[in-house]
Amino acid sequence: MFDNLTEKFDAVFKKLRGHGRLTEENIQEALREVRLVLLEADVNFRVVKDFIASVRERAVGQEVLRSLTPAQQVIKVVREELARLMGEGEDNALDLAARPPVAMMLCGLQGAGKTTTCGKLALKLRKEKRSPLLVPADIYRPAAIEQLKTLSRQLNVPVFDSRADMDPVDICLQARQFAELNGYDTLILDTAGRLHIDQALMGELQRINAALAPREVLFVADAMTGQDAVTVAQAFNEQLTLTGVILTKLDGDARGGAALSVRAVTGKPIKLVGLGEKLDALETFHPDRMAQRILGMGDVLSLIEKAQEAIDQDEAATMQERLRKEGFTLENFRDQLQSIKKMGSMESILKLIPGAGKALKEMQGAQLPDKELKKIEAIINSMTARERRDHRVLNGSRRLRIARGSGTTVQDVNQLLKRFSEAQKMMKKMQKMGPRGLKGMLGRGGGLPF
Repeated sequence: MFDNLTEKFDAVFKKLRGHGRLTEENIQEALREVRLVLLEADVNFRVVKDFIASVRERAVGQEVLRSLTPAQQVIKVVREELARLMGEGEDNALDLAARPPVAMMLCGLQGAGKTTTCGKLALKLRKEKRSPLLVPADIYRPAAIEQLKTLSRQLNVPVFDSRADMDPVDICLQARQFAELNGYDTLILDTAGRLHIDQALMGELQRINAALAPREVLFVADAMTGQDAVTVAQAFNEQLTLTGVILTKLDGDARGGAALSVRAVTGKPIKLVGLGEKLDALETFHPDRMAQRILGMGDVLSLIEKAQEAIDQDEAATMQERLRKEGFTLENFRDQLQSIKKMGSMESILKLIPGAGKALKEMQGAQLPDKELKKIEAIINSMTARERRDHRVLNGSRRLRIARGSGTTVQDVNQLLKRFSEAQKMMKKMQKMGPRGLKGMLGRGGGLPF
């Protein structure tokens, strides 16, 4: 979503870096361009006005103008103000500290992705060792109840058995009683939405709110709708008193105005963001990390968290022992590829690495990393166990068989083996250099040739 915004910010800061010394005039010119960038991104105009005023006040101060690297200081100010705009320093964690079962009500307009988000949220809470129960309380949208039941089967998460002829408040109350009897500690209420705000919708939500007193009342906003999502969130907050916002479809190609405006306009924190269609694509929102992504600085902390979640520590220890005994084989390499795939697409991973997102954009037209990795995995899977453990046995006829079996060419197989041989040599060098080997090689600009 922020690719266009990142590109425009980069162009503005490139001009700033071109000045040996900055003056108030240079900074004012840059801020005019930043203002246009934000308005084009569909950020609320009042939010833009306040943001520019805050940046200007800090950027024309002595700490910037007297700095040896004034352009970097301005960029630092913009990053910090972007993070503040999105709620840095505030507590945006889900508040589930109450006597179970704790109720969480998701509300919003129809089409924002509430039902799917309920499923994603249940999966996320289960990973955090909670025991959620999904509650289908949308009796109006055709198949809404069945959709949530289907999600529950996919996720293996329990769902309350409601029907379309029941009253939504009764569904929620009966679900709470069911949760108490069966040991579920969290209720996730999927409420009805409309194509627009009306009194019938708000009245029903207010009745559920009064009956269950949910600990979290989360507005689910479609980030693709821009400022409209912010306006609707404000209307919901006036009648329900929201505790936070969940932004969906943040992986789309919208301009990003909702993400930058909703916290400032509603005063409610963004707690979670949906970053894809997969059911595990729901993440805690970190304002500082999002500001870094917007400015093309990457997000190394999120990358580390993804790796820790995807790679089992016992499996990693087993793999390390195999590497010590057998050396670096094609079998080891395939296992590592499969671990990387658990973290998401290569494109999404690369965007978290500082500078890699820009390089990826410049590679347009080149083969996408995910396609390349699928090809490599297909080639390795077409080998016998012996061939994967010792690639030196691969003669011409074996390579032809592998190419046919993987739907690739002999040239692809040869290229993989050539690059793998280079990787093997590098791994041997690192083993000789000891624990600091990898760090030292990367410091000299090295890296695996894959």
